[in-house]
Amino acid sequence: MSSRVKRFALALTQKNGCVACHAMDKKLVGPSFADVAKKHAGKAEYLATKIKSGGQGVWGAIPMPPQSLADAEARAIAAWLATGPVK
Repeated sequence: MSSRVKRFALALTQKNGCVACHAMDKKLVGPSFADVAKKHAGKAEYLATKIKSGGQGVWGAIPMPPQSLADAEARAIAAWLATGPVK
């Protein structure tokens, strides 16, 4: 993934408040982006769906509420995460 695409995805995580619960390489309220990327490498569609619909139980008892970002933004963040462990 190009550095331009990575910067775009990171900007979307800022814009949509993802960083309130997720950090690049450490657990906050939710898992780190690096842990999500490692666990779900290659699963962009799954990640986009989870971003939009939320969920509970994959990473513990704390739920992730459904997110109201645009579908294209969810897909862009998911594509970045699905490339594998975040660098």
